[in-house]
Amino acid sequence: MSATALTVDSAKAANLNLVEGRHGAQALHETVVAYRANRRSGTACTKNRSEVSGSGKKLWRQKGTGRARMGSVRSPIWKGGGVVFGPRPRDYSKKTPKQVKKLALRRALTARIQDGEVFSVDAISIADGKTKSFVSALGALTDARKVLVLGSFDESTFRAARNVQSVQLLSASDVNAEDLLTYDSILVTPEALETLSRRTA
Repeated sequence: MSATALTVDSAKAANLNLVEGRHGAQALHETVVAYRANRRSGTACTKNRSEVSGSGKKLWRQKGTGRARMGSVRSPIWKGGGVVFGPRPRDYSKKTPKQVKKLALRRALTARIQDGEVFSVDAISIADGKTKSFVSALGALTDARKVLVLGSFDESTFRAARNVQSVQLLSASDVNAEDLLTYDSILVTPEALETLSRRTA
């Protein structure tokens, strides 16, 4: 197995629809922000003064003690009191139009190709399903620390790669713009290139 750097010219020859200049930068930003926001659980919650435990009794009389007036032990200015303007459960999800996602994918793919970080490989297949064999085969292709491999893989290859945390095997039909930006190096098989050409058309 060998890896060949994918240039802009070879990408166009493979019918990848790249973008020119800075076109699509805003779409890429909005899409990645949306992907990350959609992963937020939004379950952070604090108690306000009506929810914390504590008596409703006035602590001391209003006047005559020389102390500041105080009506409740649950006041936010007291230790153990309620929280003012604290986080409440909410939905952080954002909706992104399909055309914006498509433009973001094209922008991310273009940027990685221009930086020389996308490589074409014939195929990656590990027959024995062993992690050691996968690491050895991958080391012959790239020396990058974090690697994204796009293609279709059999069960033994998935089994060999699943314990390598810095490597992700993905189908080209499932990859998104954030995935393309996350990894140091991207390996693409010929069938994955065909899928990407359809998705960027």
